[in-house]
Amino acid sequence: MADPSPARPSSKPLIVVVEDEPELAALVALALERADMRVQVCNRAAHAIKFLKKNFANLVLLDLMLPDQPGFDLYGDIKASGISVPVIFLTANAEEASKVHGLDLGGDDYITKPFSYAELVARIRAVLRRVETNQDMNLTKNAKVSDEPFEFCGAQVTPVRLEISFADSEIVPIGRKELGILSYLNGHRGEIITRKALIHSVWGDHADIRSRSLDQYVVKIRDLYTRKGLDLGVFRTVHGVGYIYDPKRPGKKSS
Repeated sequence: MADPSPARPSSKPLIVVVEDEPELAALVALALERADMRVQVCNRAAHAIKFLKKNFANLVLLDLMLPDQPGFDLYGDIKASGISVPVIFLTANAEEASKVHGLDLGGDDYITKPFSYAELVARIRAVLRRVETNQDMNLTKNAKVSDEPFEFCGAQVTPVRLEISFADSEIVPIGRKELGILSYLNGHRGEIITRKALIHSVWGDHADIRSRSLDQYVVKIRDLYTRKGLDLGVFRTVHGVGYIYDPKRPGKKSS
């Protein structure tokens, strides 16, 4: 079983098993490891959320009856923490209302005890395949090729073509990260956006928020608009915090 230190890159998916019954957790871990998966067992909700905040996981197998917190509440904490990970609920509660509630919350599957390990492995693999297929459309964590074009400071951004079209008919290609930044700003108009929120949205939950990569990409965007003679005054730096994009409140020249 995996230790709680940050996992090294591996082709084997990491499954976090949140289960307080030691014998069952060990059997599940053995079955998944035999299926060529890596496993981290957490026997408490507090352990699980701590691990997920520091490590990337491909999937969480979540028991609903935990000693320190109900599984549905832990699922809410995972989502509230901005951790994007598929979750399969695992429980002895076979009532339809509980299943419906779990799926309505956003769970990817719901398995009731007792179960066969072959079925468990098959359903985990099905969720992993579905997630991988969905991610094929992603240009960044927050932007997809299927996103609709949008206007940003007098230019048209077209995600499917990774392009910005200007009023003088020039079409300029942009990179994925620039698109992700513009998409996030466009989707949060009028809000102060922290550096952490923007970095995690574009680069992912485990990106280094101390990196200066964001600043470099913002400079590239500003330079492009400046070259085209467009004012980015509505896209402003909030010093010590992050940025704000507020088209309804034209302000000072961008900084």
